[in-house]
Amino acid sequence: MVSWQNLINNVSLPVDWVSVREVKETATYLSFRDALPQKIGQRHHWGIMVEVLAKGHYGYSSTNQVTADGFSKALQGAYSQAIGGSAWKIHHFSPRPPHQGHYDSGIAMPKADLGEICARLTAVCHALKVGEQIVKTNAFAHLVTTTSHFVSSNGADISQNFGFIVTDFAATAQSGTIVQRRGDHGLMAQCRQGGWEVLWQADLLDRAAQIGREALELLEAPECPDMATTLVLAPDQMLLQIHESVGHPLELDRVLGDERNYAGSSFLRPSDFGNYQYGSELMNITFAPDVPGEFASYSYDDCGQPAQKEYLIKAGKLLRGLGGYDSQARTGIAGVANMRSCSWNRPPIDRMANINLEPGDKTLAELIGGIEEGVYMESNRSWSIDDYRRKFQFGCEYGKMIKDGKFTHTVRNPNYRGITTEFWHNLVGVSNTVEYYGSPYCGKGEPNQAIRVGHGSPYCVFDRVEVFS
Repeated sequence: MVSWQNLINNVSLPVDWVSVREVKETATYLSFRDALPQKIGQRHHWGIMVEVLAKGHYGYSSTNQVTADGFSKALQGAYSQAIGGSAWKIHHFSPRPPHQGHYDSGIAMPKADLGEICARLTAVCHALKVGEQIVKTNAFAHLVTTTSHFVSSNGADISQNFGFIVTDFAATAQSGTIVQRRGDHGLMAQCRQGGWEVLWQADLLDRAAQIGREALELLEAPECPDMATTLVLAPDQMLLQIHESVGHPLELDRVLGDERNYAGSSFLRPSDFGNYQYGSELMNITFAPDVPGEFASYSYDDCGQPAQKEYLIKAGKLLRGLGGYDSQARTGIAGVANMRSCSWNRPPIDRMANINLEPGDKTLAELIGGIEEGVYMESNRSWSIDDYRRKFQFGCEYGKMIKDGKFTHTVRNPNYRGITTEFWHNLVGVSNTVEYYGSPYCGKGEPNQAIRVGHGSPYCVFDRVEVFS
């Protein structure tokens, strides 16, 4: 076993600071279609990222040679990059503060026989097949276990252990030219820190059968009407609403323009932080890395800074950005510990983690009971939003009409559109319960990094929203 601290202590290059982040990851994935295996496999990743600060500029280099020789070569590469870029730097950086600590998902990770897992996913496919009009069933599970170790020349020493589980179940129904897909709260939204135990939840097969029945229900449902009305969004759709119209605009590297070439920019300006009224007083958004079991919980980000819960938006007012230590130094804007990377071969950049909407004080029944006319939507199936995160259009899998405080009939192909801050200013109701979902594939960065994010949300009511089919 290599002692990274000893190697760092003996670096002879004229550097201001050095860090090593070692990451070891095992991913197991199983995919079934119509109760037949499509893809079963396992991947292993193991490597280090060496980061150097020289002449006030950072350089990075990674290797899968987890040895003293591998470190030496990566160190030289990172140093050369730092020196080469220092003449063009836009900010003079200082070494990041050192911290020590440990994080563990804290959830039992029971071992499961591969045959048992395959049998369980096969049973899910059978449960989804509730009628002849179900023309396709899918069941997917993906387990990732990760260990990371971060050390630096000024004394950082952080280890973190994670277990991530993602499941996705879906039924596709067809009647003539009408085709409807109904999933388990949206594509791969069932994400959490944990293990195979989620496949043995007591309601799993009943949930799969309900998915199948709702797919058939959508075949007979009328199209969602075109109207401006009250919109109620379920937590599994609020996942995308928060992610796209709050999370990404608040990322400080977007505000700085770093991501404009690929992932886009933001309608926000640096002067907006601490001043801008983003939404109604019911809008309370937190960066929450401390929620047990939520998909992107952690104690330290990938540049070694401690993470804690912070209000990003409180009573509708924008307080701080989603920017890590480096972006905070560049902008002078309050941020959070969210410099994260997707693997050992990528440097950390500003990323969302757990971005949650805090609960209100009414039950869902009370919220629905106060609506004269409206539409309820759940489970995202499509999204479109401009590069500045101002205008958006989202589509959902399943909808219901609301009349005189009650749900009436189901509608298919429900969609809605809006302008970010106008939409959030029209937030008029928030339920008192929170559900947690997430995504394993939030893309950003060049080269691309697909990273895990979590989103918790109550049911939400918005006034004067354009809905359509």
